[in-house]
Amino acid sequence: MKIVTNNLKKHLTNRLIIVFLLIFLQLLFLLYVLFNLKDSLFINICLNVFSYVILIYVINRQDNPSYKIAWCVLILLFPLFGGILYLLFGGRKISKNLKMANLSYDAVSKNLDYSKDKLQELYSIDKAAYKIFNYGNNCDGFAVCEDTQVTFFKNGNEKFKSLLVELEKAKHFIFLEYFIIEEGKMWNAILEILERKAKEHVDVRIIYDDFGCATNLPSDYDKLLMKKGIKAYKFNRLRPALIIQMNNRDHRKIVVIDNNVGYCGGVNLADEYINEKVRFGVWKDNAIMLKGKAVETLTLMFLQMYNFLAGISEYDFSKYLIPCEKVTSDGFVQAYCDSPTDSDDVGLNMHLNLINNAKKYIYIYTPYLIITSELSKALCLASQNGVDVRICVPHIPDKSYVFAITRSNYKALIEKGVRIYEFTPGFVHAKSFVSDDEYAICGTVNTDYRSYYLHFECGVLMYKSKAIVEMKKDFLETLKVSEEVSIDDCNNVYLLTRIYRAILNLFAPLF
Repeated sequence: MKIVTNNLKKHLTNRLIIVFLLIFLQLLFLLYVLFNLKDSLFINICLNVFSYVILIYVINRQDNPSYKIAWCVLILLFPLFGGILYLLFGGRKISKNLKMANLSYDAVSKNLDYSKDKLQELYSIDKAAYKIFNYGNNCDGFAVCEDTQVTFFKNGNEKFKSLLVELEKAKHFIFLEYFIIEEGKMWNAILEILERKAKEHVDVRIIYDDFGCATNLPSDYDKLLMKKGIKAYKFNRLRPALIIQMNNRDHRKIVVIDNNVGYCGGVNLADEYINEKVRFGVWKDNAIMLKGKAVETLTLMFLQMYNFLAGISEYDFSKYLIPCEKVTSDGFVQAYCDSPTDSDDVGLNMHLNLINNAKKYIYIYTPYLIITSELSKALCLASQNGVDVRICVPHIPDKSYVFAITRSNYKALIEKGVRIYEFTPGFVHAKSFVSDDEYAICGTVNTDYRSYYLHFECGVLMYKSKAIVEMKKDFLETLKVSEEVSIDDCNNVYLLTRIYRAILNLFAPLF
């Protein structure tokens, strides 16, 4: 009885639940007001006309077609308040301050000459590779780099061990930016080093997403870190307000040490990522470590976000661009980021570029297969062109409704020759693409609408790196403990389950 009471108290005092409850109550109040006003013919007509005006606006927006269809259906189903709902939750309403938090600043120009030289090298080696890297360079000046080594980690535990070693070497600064941080074996070991380094006058800074950490950390955890000498900021503080900005989260996972070592990938700082805590069976993830020139882009990414959160207007980052240790070049590397603050869907386009360029094979890890129409067509076309397209997803889901949407997309892909596998031991959290033994992406971008359109994300594009072969090997090893989904599996689904999945899939862009 005591345990039940404690669990109930824990849930009732959970900050995330409280925020959602207050937002839900606001929404109920709004709907109550609208329903009471509907008896007025004039107001009823005005609300309906307003919804249809919004409907025309949505149809003519340059948005993803699936996203537009979902909103059009919702508005047509509920014309009385559909337009109001779109105003509150639709579109890409980004605050003016938040629009500053992207990679467009003067420091990028210092890399332009270097990047142009590397692009010219690429052009002489492989024109297809040149086009893919040139896209990122043209978007926001993401530098194309050699003079970089890439180390691939096939799970969170490998990354964790490496990270502890590299943190101990820090002399100037340590920057961490994560969606999820949770107290436990992993974070406590890292925090112990960070506290010690802060006392040694190393500049230690942390950014974490307030939504991602809402159930894991106290609401004042940033202040607790500040007392330890660590400069900490929460991204987009949770507020019980009916505003679309609550949808924009910092989903990036970045570590930068002395502008010399950088980490990126799917691994957050919580014990399930190193399989010390079991949540959804075995946790499968990927990460990479960069050493050398490409780390500079990660440094700049972090500082831009940090300055926005700290309210710092100074954009001279030159003192942080410490010369890197000399390393042997390991192919071409381009670190990049994506945000909802501009019209460039960098994360999606990077994925599409690799799929469209694939000649022999493309292997994909993703936790969520909530794909856009563009991605679905690209995958099917690649398969029909004779490319070996394989996708590995979880067998044990973290969200049942998202898993239902994922499974609803199997049949259309399998019918076109795409091979889909479910990782039977547990949950796949990796977000990696590998193609033709030549190209790879490792980052934070899921194949879903949130990552492509709403979240701040990051990734690393690689060409001719030794890590690419290791990523391919890891994928094929994972398939040995995965079960391939057949067309019969897709057909042998109960009618009610199909209807449920179809309805969820229709509104998938809104989740």
